[in-house]
Amino acid sequence: MSEVLLLRPNELLGLVSMAEAIDAVAAAYAGGSEYPVINAPRRRVHSPEGVRVSNFPGGVHALGVIGSQTRAELVGHADAHQQYLRREPPVFVLNDSNTGELLAILVGEIPEKELGPSSLMAMRTGATSGVGFRHLVREDAKLAGLFGSGGQASHQLQALLTERPGIERVRVFGRDQANRERFAEEYGARFGVAIEPVASAEAVIDGADVVVCATNTSTVLFDGDLLQPGQHITGIIGSNMQLVEGGFLKTVRRELDDRTAEKADLIVANLRDSVMAEKQGDLYQPIEKGLIRFEDIVDLGEVALGRHPGRTAPDQLTYHKNNNGTGAADLAIAMLAFRKARELGRGMPLALAA
Repeated sequence: MSEVLLLRPNELLGLVSMAEAIDAVAAAYAGGSEYPVINAPRRRVHSPEGVRVSNFPGGVHALGVIGSQTRAELVGHADAHQQYLRREPPVFVLNDSNTGELLAILVGEIPEKELGPSSLMAMRTGATSGVGFRHLVREDAKLAGLFGSGGQASHQLQALLTERPGIERVRVFGRDQANRERFAEEYGARFGVAIEPVASAEAVIDGADVVVCATNTSTVLFDGDLLQPGQHITGIIGSNMQLVEGGFLKTVRRELDDRTAEKADLIVANLRDSVMAEKQGDLYQPIEKGLIRFEDIVDLGEVALGRHPGRTAPDQLTYHKNNNGTGAADLAIAMLAFRKARELGRGMPLALAA
């Protein structure tokens, strides 16, 4: 008889730091590039009422894990923003990548150790951007521009400061003035960096070494002509054409315009195949218009593995499209959480009949 460890939401608190998550996600993407069949694009299905189930299969053999993460949500749309009318906790299933043995089932978000519970998959999204920051942001970066003042924004900023601790100042812009002022005060003190709330996209971008988009928008945030040589831009909005085709959303989601893609000297996506499979607007539409070529987009795993050098010149305009999560990234973080929880004696062992 074997045992499987069940970990519930409160048992996942305080386990994994952002620095640990970035290293784990880097290993996940590198492993997926080295052995492609261990990672795969997410798959989604939709009910007639708008319930979406997302499945993320994958694994990280370097960490000894393979399995999946699954979650369900009821999706709506209001104004320029996608809304989640209901969200169920994600479920992680961890198997041993050497034997197939079922190791653990984790139910709930895995929050960052210090920041705690926040937005959906905020730590994984931040850690994935962190891998991009590691290879694409100039080493001498001092000034960051940030769109967004919610849970995703705090994790994106934490990941950026983890990889580029030399950043001294941050400008933040969000739709709500009170929120961006609160964000500046709270996270300036928490992260030990000067954060200035600003009132326009132009103020975020002008002179910034790195620009990070961390909002829930469905429409373009700024004119790509504002971007300057030497900058790095990260965007986290993917898309889901099935919701448009099913009539649940009005338009394909965008956060960055065609000009941003057209101007970039280097474009990196988590998985470029997802750009075409899901018709993700920020890159799919420029490809369809002939402004960029699909084959010029670089997979993040190729950069993490060292097959692609990432940024090669200080005046390059680099663009990381953190276009969707992958099972490999989710399971890398989940495996860390499982190991730490087990060491602390957390969880409920479930006996399985042989």
